[in-house]
Amino acid sequence: MTERPTRFRKMKIAAAAAAASAIAVAAMLVLYAASLLPLDLTAASDRSTVVLDRAGRLLRPFLTADGRWKLPVTSDDVDPRYLAMLKAYEDKRFDGHFGLDPLGLMRAAGQMLVNGRVVSGGSTLTMQVARLLEPREERSLAAKLRQIVRAVELERRFNKKQILDLYLTLAPFGGNLEGVRAASFAYFGKEPKRLSTAEAALLVALPQSPETRRPDRFGEAASKARGRVLARVEQAGLATADEVAAARAEPVPTERRPFPNLSPHVAEQVVTEAPSLRSHRLSLDARLQTALESLAHERSLGLDPKVSIAILAVDNETGEVRASVGGVDYFAAERAGALDLTRALRSPGSALKPFIYALAFDNGIAHPETMLEDRPARYGTYIPENFDMTFQGMVSARKALQLSLNVPAVELLSALGPQRFLSRLRETGIDIALPKEGGAPGLAVGLGGLGITLQDLTRAYVGLARGGEMIPLRLKQQTVQNEPAPRLVDPVAAWYVADTLLGAPPPLNAMPGRIAYKTGTSYGYRDAWAIGFDRTHTIGVWIGRADNAAVPGLVGRVVAAPILFDAFARIGIDPRPFPQPPNAIVASTAHLPPPLRHLRQDVPKTVSAMTTPALKLAFPPDGARIDLSAASLDGQGQLNLKASGGLPPYTWLVDGTPVAGPLRRQETVWQPPGKGFMQISVVDATGASESVSVRLQ
Repeated sequence: MTERPTRFRKMKIAAAAAAASAIAVAAMLVLYAASLLPLDLTAASDRSTVVLDRAGRLLRPFLTADGRWKLPVTSDDVDPRYLAMLKAYEDKRFDGHFGLDPLGLMRAAGQMLVNGRVVSGGSTLTMQVARLLEPREERSLAAKLRQIVRAVELERRFNKKQILDLYLTLAPFGGNLEGVRAASFAYFGKEPKRLSTAEAALLVALPQSPETRRPDRFGEAASKARGRVLARVEQAGLATADEVAAARAEPVPTERRPFPNLSPHVAEQVVTEAPSLRSHRLSLDARLQTALESLAHERSLGLDPKVSIAILAVDNETGEVRASVGGVDYFAAERAGALDLTRALRSPGSALKPFIYALAFDNGIAHPETMLEDRPARYGTYIPENFDMTFQGMVSARKALQLSLNVPAVELLSALGPQRFLSRLRETGIDIALPKEGGAPGLAVGLGGLGITLQDLTRAYVGLARGGEMIPLRLKQQTVQNEPAPRLVDPVAAWYVADTLLGAPPPLNAMPGRIAYKTGTSYGYRDAWAIGFDRTHTIGVWIGRADNAAVPGLVGRVVAAPILFDAFARIGIDPRPFPQPPNAIVASTAHLPPPLRHLRQDVPKTVSAMTTPALKLAFPPDGARIDLSAASLDGQGQLNLKASGGLPPYTWLVDGTPVAGPLRRQETVWQPPGKGFMQISVVDATGASESVSVRLQ
C-alpha cells in the first residue's frame, strides 16, 4: 500500500519538474526573443528591377546593386506541383505547424546524439526563411535556437502564403541566382509557371547546397540531388513511377541561359527615368516585340555588317507602342547597337511627301485627281529632279504620290509654302530639325532636307490613320484623357491620302491594296524608310548606319518596304477599308470643280531652259572609302554613280577611261575591276567635268 502513493508522488514531482522546466525554457525563450533586434526584412525587399510587357510578361530584368539576379515572385507565379514537391521534400507539415516541427527537431536531435554531429537540421521552411533573412555561417545550437525564435516570430507576423513567398524569393540557387524565378530563367529559359517533373525536382534540390550542386558546374552532383527528390516525390504519390523514370532520364542543364532582353533600349529609358521603381509595366507586346526583333535580325544578314534596322509598331486607337526595335543587336559594337535608332534624327527622303499632299488637300489647293506638271522646272536656284531622272508629263496628284514623283511634290509645296508646311507639323508636336545654315526653310524640306526621328515620323502617320487627329506615342498603358487632340488636317484630307497610299505599288513580296504606305530614301543613300498603316496599326521601318555614312544601293522601296510588309504579316493586317468621310469628293478630273482640275498657276517658276547649274559629282563623295562587298545590295558589287547639274548627255570615266555613256540620265552603275585608289570623272554635253578620288576596298 505504501509503494503506490510513493510512486504517485514521484510522478507528480517529475511532472512538476517537467512543467517547471518547460516554463523556464519558455521564459528563457521569451527573454532571448526580447533581447533580439527587430527582424530585418531588407533582404526580402531588395529585388531586381524588372520591365514587363502589357500582359505582365518579362521583357528585361536588371541586376541588383550587388550584382544578383533576384526577380520578384510569389507562389501564384510558380507551378503548383513544384510547391507540392517542395513541401513533401523539405517540410511536409508546413501547412500545420507554427514555425517549427517538434517531430522533425526530435529526429534531428536523435541523429546528432547517435552520430555525434549535426546530420539534418530539422529545419522547417519557415526556419529556412529565418536563416536566409539572417545568414549565419556556423551550424550550432545557438544558431538553431535563433532560427526557431525567428521562425515563431515570422509565423506570428505573416500567413503561410506570405512565408512561402519569402522562401521562393530568397532561396539560393548557385552563383548570383536568388529565388526560384531567377533560377527557372537561368537554367530552363522560362517562367516557373509551367515546369516539367525533372525541372521542378532540380529546383527543389538546389537550395540545400546551391554551390556544390550547380548544374552548370557540377552536373553529376545536381543529377544525384534531383534523383533523391524524385524518390521522395514518388514515395509521396506526387508522380507515377513512369513519370519519375522519365524525369530521371531527362538531362540536367549544363549551362546558364541568358535572361530576356527584349526592347533593351526602351527598358533602359524607363528605368533611367524612374530609377526608384522596381517594376515597370509597358504597353509593349512581348510576342510582337520578339517577332519584330527576329525580323530585323533576319533581314540584317544580307546587309553590310555596319547597317542597322529600327522598327516601331503603334496602336492607332491609343497611340500605345506595341513594339520598339531600336537596332539589330544591342551588343554589336560595329552597329552601335546600344543607340536607340528610333530616336535618331535622320533625313526622311520622300517619306514626308504624304503630308505635303495632305495639307494641300486640306487647304483646297488640290484634290487627288488634280492634274500636276511633272516636267523640268526651277524655283530660283533650286531645281528638283525625280529619283529616276525621268518625267511623266501631266499626272494626277494621286499618281504622283503613288509613284513618289519629286517635281509635282515640290510644285505643291511651293503653292503651300514650306514655312507653313513645317509650322503645321510642329504645331502638332512633330519635332523637326533644320540644317544649321539658318535662313528660311526652302522647298528642299519636302524631299528630305531636314531631320526627323522614326518615332516622330511614325506618329505623324498614326495621325493620318486617325483621320488627321494627332496623339502622343505612349510607352505605358494609361487612360486616354478626353482632351481635344491637335489636328494636322481634316478627316477628308487624311482619307484622300490614306486612299491614295493604299494604291501605291507594293514590293515584290506583297499583295496590293493591303496597307497604305510610303517609302523614302535620303540623299546619298544614307537612310531607307518605309512607313505604313491600316485601320489598327502603324509601323515604321528605318535602315541605315548609325554613323550616318552612305550605303550605296540603300533604297527605301528595295530594302525597307519588304520589311514593312513582313512586319504587318507578323502583326496581322486589318482588312477593313478606311471609312470614307461623308463630304469627300470622289470624282474624275473632268468632274471636279474647275479650280481643282489643275493646280493654280500663280507660283512663278522657270523651266530648265534658263541658266544651267554647275555640274557636280554627287556620288561617291571625294575621298570616300567604299567597301566593295557592300557596294550593292544585289550582291553584284556594282557602284552607283550620280551627278547633278550640267547638261545631258553625260559620260563617265575612271582613271581617264570611259566606262559609261553618253547617257541622258544623271545616274548609272559601274562594275569596279578590283580594289585600290581610283579617280572617277563625269563630263557633260558642254565639256564641263567634275572628278573625285576614292578608295575601293
